[in-house]
Amino acid sequence: MKAARFYAAGDIRIEEVETPKGSDEKALVQVEWCGICGSDINEYVQGPMSIPHTRTGPHPLTGDILPVTLGHELSGRIIQAPSTSSLSPGQAVIVDPRYYCSSCTACTSSVTNCCQSLGFLGLSGGGGGFSEKVAVPPAMLHQIPDNIDMATATLIEPLAVAWHAVRCSGVKGFKGLPILVIGGGPVGVATVFVLRAWGADQIYVSETARRRREFLQDLVQATFDPIEVNVGSECRSLSNGSGIGLVFDCAGSQKGLEAACDSLRFHGLYVNLAVPKSAISLPAMYFMRKELTYKSFLAYDDADFKATVAAFTEGRFAGVERMITRRIALEELVEKGFKTLLQNPDEHIKIVATAGELPSRDSTL
Repeated sequence: MKAARFYAAGDIRIEEVETPKGSDEKALVQVEWCGICGSDINEYVQGPMSIPHTRTGPHPLTGDILPVTLGHELSGRIIQAPSTSSLSPGQAVIVDPRYYCSSCTACTSSVTNCCQSLGFLGLSGGGGGFSEKVAVPPAMLHQIPDNIDMATATLIEPLAVAWHAVRCSGVKGFKGLPILVIGGGPVGVATVFVLRAWGADQIYVSETARRRREFLQDLVQATFDPIEVNVGSECRSLSNGSGIGLVFDCAGSQKGLEAACDSLRFHGLYVNLAVPKSAISLPAMYFMRKELTYKSFLAYDDADFKATVAAFTEGRFAGVERMITRRIALEELVEKGFKTLLQNPDEHIKIVATAGELPSRDSTL
């Protein structure tokens, strides 16, 4: 079967690999769509990072080492299922791509997203969604309704990242609370959709890309270009001078962090979802003078993923399909996917690929 294999930075090859097989422990899934994640882009530019390689050795849970088949935001349909599972051929499913050991301190505390051996299908081995088929344990599969667009279903994974951060922020009520999201990329947009699902009605977004700001205009109360305006001043003017109560940083830059701290009011909460691309210094005086709180979150746990699937199927993320700005064939993954996102990052939010039949026309912003 065809698969997109990562060999080194700048070296992803579409090649023929052995087709996986279903078993008593694994269901065989026909992949329909898979989204390109920011972590995939980071691997393409700087990798191997999370991908197991000769210096790190095989991943402890998959036993795999590069080259690996990429892709962890994937949807598909069951081809073959273990007889002991509740799955059946033809069912539409979304994949929770995490591997965790179930025995470390984090896992036994039900915080599986912080497993000491945490891995992801499509990064740590075990196959990946940029292929025709995957074989995964039934526990990683969640059934979704047949009438849901399978490309849009791939957004459940980034939505789960945002869901975890929103839930774990500890905020009891979002309605009426001024909230700032730093960064209007895929995670930032996902955070906006999740916040709306949780009842937030005063959401502001700081984003440099004009087209992303335009995309968000009917979803939030205001957007700012941090290059053109002082984000802190804008936030204070929109909150009767008191400032923002809660910030979700989905960009991971020093300037964004400082703008967030300037925007926050006394006893405000800063929540980080981003992996910084370079070292960041904590602006201690902001935290001391305002007695701010810093929280940081990683991925999602089992409950978060299940809750996100439920919210998605209930229609609580109305309009989320607009996040997909291009649909491409697997053979086009590098040129029209990875390279496009690197050369024109402001023109897209989410690009998805399929090894199957491509729709007659792409979606565009």
